[in-house]
Amino acid sequence: WAVPLLGLFYIGKGRECPLCGCRRRKFLPYGYVTQREDALCPNCLALERHRLLWLWLIRESDIGRGAMALPKLLHAAPEVALMRKFHKMYASVPDRYVTADLESPLADMHFDIQQIPLADGEFDAVICNHILEHVEDDRQALREIFRILRPGGWAVLLSPVDLGREHTFEDDTITDPEQRTRIFGQYDHRRIYGRDYADRLRECGFEVEEIEYEKRLSEEERKQYATAGERLYIIRRPLAISRWLFQ
Repeated sequence: WAVPLLGLFYIGKGRECPLCGCRRRKFLPYGYVTQREDALCPNCLALERHRLLWLWLIRESDIGRGAMALPKLLHAAPEVALMRKFHKMYASVPDRYVTADLESPLADMHFDIQQIPLADGEFDAVICNHILEHVEDDRQALREIFRILRPGGWAVLLSPVDLGREHTFEDDTITDPEQRTRIFGQYDHRRIYGRDYADRLRECGFEVEEIEYEKRLSEEERKQYATAGERLYIIRRPLAISRWLFQ
C-alpha cells in the first residue's frame, strides 16, 4: 500500500507504464543494493525489464495476436504486473495459463523448477525470469524447461548478465551473505552469468536469439516507457530433436 501512496508525489506527465497505463512524471527509484532511478511503476509494480518484455510480447509474439492465438503458457515465479495482465488476457481460456512457484501462495502450482511435474511437450511457451541464478543446477532446470516445451515452442529466460564478464562465475564455497551480495548481486544468487549465457542455453538444445530490443524502440518510446537496456533472451525448442540430447 505504501508504493501507490509514494507514487502520488510523482504525479505528472512524462512516463507511462505500457502494462497498466499509469502516468507519472517519472517512475519510483528501486534496487536491491543500489537504487536505480526511474525504475518502479507505483501502480502495477512493473520494473524496467517487465515493461521492455511486455512490449516485445504484445508486438512480436503470438501473445499479442488475439485470444484465438494465445499459447498454452507456463509462467514460473510470476511477476505480479505480468500475471495480472495474463489473467485478463486468458480469462476466456484460463486453463491455458498456468503459474508456478516454489512457495508463493499466488501461484497455481508449487514445485522446484529443477523437477517439473508436468508432461513432455505440454506447453507452447514458458516465461521464467530471474530464476536460473538462484537454483543449484541451472542446466537441469533448462533441461526440464526444454522437456515440457512442445517442439517449436518458445520461452523467455531472463537472468542478470554481466556483459563485461566472459564466463559465468559460481563459487559455492563463498558462504558469507555480505560477501555473496557484493560478488553475486544478492546473497541468494548462486552465480553471475557472463557473455556465455546464450551458449549455456544452447548447450541444453535451445535455439537462442539475443535481442537488444530497446534499440528497436523509438527514442520517444524509450523515454516514455523508461525501459532498461537489458537484453532479451528468446529461446525455442527446435522442431527436429537431436538424439544426443537424450543419451
